[in-house]
Amino acid sequence: MAMGKMATLLALAVTFCVLLSSSGTVVAAGKTGRITVYWGQTASEGSLRKACESNLYSTVIISFLTNFGGGKYKLNLAGHSWSAVGPDVKYCQSKNILVLLAIGGGIGKYSLASKADAKAVADHLWDLYLGGRSKSRPFGNAVLDGIDFDIELGSNKHYDDLARYLKDYSKKGKRKVWITAAPQCPFPDRMLGEALRTGLFDRVHVQFYNNPVCSYRAGNVAGFTRAWKKWTSSLPKSSVYLGLPAAPRAAGSGYVKPATLTSKLLPIVQRSKNYGGIMLWSRYWDLQTGYSKAVKRAIS
Repeated sequence: MAMGKMATLLALAVTFCVLLSSSGTVVAAGKTGRITVYWGQTASEGSLRKACESNLYSTVIISFLTNFGGGKYKLNLAGHSWSAVGPDVKYCQSKNILVLLAIGGGIGKYSLASKADAKAVADHLWDLYLGGRSKSRPFGNAVLDGIDFDIELGSNKHYDDLARYLKDYSKKGKRKVWITAAPQCPFPDRMLGEALRTGLFDRVHVQFYNNPVCSYRAGNVAGFTRAWKKWTSSLPKSSVYLGLPAAPRAAGSGYVKPATLTSKLLPIVQRSKNYGGIMLWSRYWDLQTGYSKAVKRAIS
């Protein structure tokens, strides 16, 4: 009787080890794989609440604060009602979905003239969007989880200072202030290279599109792989996300079909210890193609 039990236990252990070794990548992805999406640049994409109700995303980034620096600020949500965003933020957070605010983007006017200017912008973000207080908070008493740096225009100076000032608020507030970034895939990013070297960024959503030198395509697998390894090895303290357009028309180049992502790209990126998941531009384009639905099981 005892020998029979031992044999059964041994067989079960062997079976478990075989299953574990054959699905190592999937297990790792299940622990770390997430989908981040940008929301806020067209009313046609629906509300923030609808995005979170879809259960497709672990992080939604509200975009964009298009003007900042020099005491001038402009929030551009392209047709969305600011008053509706606050309750939607709270709903998303109730589902354990992070909600961040992206600063910068491809249009607008922004830069940091000095360290003092960076401090002023950090204070503005804290008081109007994070855990501070102001009579003119666009989303009312909703508290966003952090700030995403999508810096594509102007000078590249003092974003390291801005990151430090924002991170300091994690020590002062009751909750962590998440700091993320969306650099272009050529390494180092010409706008955020200095800031990323601080090691303060929790997540880095690398844009592997609109950059043929490092975007994935059949003739550039080696170039893509080199770029991905460079980013992940250079940011050991950050979770690194693979940024992709959710539709062919969402970017000038770099679109990858869902089947190609799951069969070709994920086996490459999931080998990295600090692989975090994928980032999609954007919620609107994802609604048109169903991209996140097609890949979610493989991602997470």
